[in-house]
Parts: sequence; structure tokens; C-alpha cells
Amino acid sequence: MHALGAEQVEEAVAHCVAALEPVADRDWEAVRAGRLEWDCRETALHLAEVLIGYASQLAERATEGYAPFELRFVDGTDNAGVLRVLRTTGALLAAAVRTTPRGVRAFHPYPFRHANREGFAAMGVAEVLLHTHDITEGLGGTPYEPPAELASFVLTRIFPEVRPGPTPWRTLLWATGRGDLPGREPVTGWRWSNNPVLRSERLTLEGVTPAAAADLALGGDGGFDWVASGPFEGTREGAGMLVKQYEEGVFRPEWAMYVLVGRADDRAVGAMGFHGPPVAGEVEIGYDLSVDARGRGYATEALRTLSAWALDQDGVHTVRAVVEDENVPSRNVVARAGFTEVSRQDGQITYELRG
Repeated sequence: MHALGAEQVEEAVAHCVAALEPVADRDWEAVRAGRLEWDCRETALHLAEVLIGYASQLAERATEGYAPFELRFVDGTDNAGVLRVLRTTGALLAAAVRTTPRGVRAFHPYPFRHANREGFAAMGVAEVLLHTHDITEGLGGTPYEPPAELASFVLTRIFPEVRPGPTPWRTLLWATGRGDLPGREPVTGWRWSNNPVLRSERLTLEGVTPAAAADLALGGDGGFDWVASGPFEGTREGAGMLVKQYEEGVFRPEWAMYVLVGRADDRAVGAMGFHGPPVAGEVEIGYDLSVDARGRGYATEALRTLSAWALDQDGVHTVRAVVEDENVPSRNVVARAGFTEVSRQDGQITYELRG
């Protein structure tokens, strides 16, 4: 089952409060939170700010910048009151995630200046887990360790380029500069990454996260509402390849798979993507359309969009597609998209589009 995030936000906040209640009688302003410059109370305020901030982005459907407000604790608020604020702001984010339509994206500065409800949920969970760790580390309490499923939820959605480690929690700590992993260099600078999105006339091309790829490969919907015929065989096979790339640490979200979603009804009609990042300025592309969506020009439209994007990237000069000789509809797609036949071998035709 593909988790969408509201329950994960609620679980993360509940786990945070349970971890911090035993140290609520301590002076949170007297010590720094782990390796941060903030003290523990400032860190808790920041956590509340991002939770309500993410909720407001989704609620407003913000397209640029953050809503112009700030949060503060009223004078006299004790640490029990701080925990109450965390519960409240966490509940607001969970509610926003739960009630936001699947296709909505709202402003977030990096890396692509937007995120969907699942991305905001993953960012919220990451903030909760990591800053709970920081606060408990600063206060010298019992070492904090959240459920592995929550750390995995974060990693497989907003850390797609991080190769899985011995445990999800240790991997997340390493990926955010808070711990070490055998055989890996320490992380000194980091940012998470929401999935990329491209748009054509009728379609939204939504980059697939490792979590969505794993669900698709196992027969799920990947978090998408599909046309009646559902994901076709090639989409599931491609998703399985992405899972392998993620496990090997070579997953690159921009150069992976995109699900093609109709903007009129928010239904997925197929998938298109690259076999991997460019090599010597060349990249290979493949695609797969659900049976119910064929014959409407979707594949041609998406291929033009994704190929144009690829050729606009630094150093990329050639997009290649290999098509079975007997697959006449697919041959027509690449021809309509402007590709030129360059070779034939073993029943396959290679087409190229050059920038």
C-alpha cells in the first residue's frame, strides 16, 4: 500500500511528544540542540513553525513564497505548552495533507520550487524526526530512535539519491550530517529533493519517487489514479529498474521515470522516462501507455516535452529511442516527435533527436 503522509505526520508528532515529555521539566533554553546553533526551545519553535508553514502552503495552494506570518510562544509558556503547540501544528499539517487533492502542488524553494502533499508530509516528518533527535541529544536524555518505517518514509520520498544503509534511521542521520556510516564520507552539506514535474498541453509529467516506484513494481498504483486498464507491463518493469537504481545509489530523479497524468481528470495514462543520466551528452528514452489511453496523441505530446527538456540541459545533445521494428504505433510516435531513424539491427530501430 502506498502511504500518502497524513498518518505518518501524526505518528511522527506523537512519537516526538512521547520522547520529549520525560524531559519537559528541564531548562530547554540552557543548552543547544545537538549540533545546531539554536537552543532546544528555539528548535521546538522552529519545528512548530515549519509544521504550520507547510500546512499553510497546502491550504493556500501557494505558488510563490511563504504566507507572511510568524509563530511565537506567548509569554509564560512552559515546556508542556510547547509540546501542546507541537501537537496542534502537527495536527494541522496532517489535516492539510489529508484534504489536499492529489494533483495540487504548492511552493517550496528547492529544488524545483514546488512539492505535492506527499512531499510536504515527508518534509514535515523529516523535520519532526531530526529535531526531536537534536533536542534529546542536547538535553542528554535517552538516545532518540523513531520507528524505522518513518525514517524510510522520508528517505524514499525526498532523499532519492541516498543509497539505503544498514537501517533507515542511521541512514537519515548520516544523510543530514548527524551521524556516520561505515564506508561513507561524512556529510557536511545537504538538501532534500522533491520530485520533478514537467507540463505539456494536456499532461503533467510527474517524476516517480523510489517509494512510488516500489509500489508500482509490486502491483500497486504508486499513489496515482490510473485509467481503467491501469499501469501497463512496461511501466511496472521500468519501476522495478528504478528500485534497483535506488538500492545501488544511482537513482537520479530528473533522469528517471515520469508518470503521465491527464490534467483534465488527474488520471494517469502511462509512463515515460530515461534509462539513466546522460553519458557523453547522450540519453536514451522509453515510454509505455496504458491500453485505454492509446490513439490520443499522449505519447507524442509527452515525448516532445521530455525530449525538449533533456536537450535543454547542459551538455546534452542527443536523445535516443530504440523501437521494435514490428511496433508500428511506437515508430509513428517517435517520427511525429521529430526523431530520425539512424540504424536498424536485430529487429530494432534506433531513432535520435539532436539539439
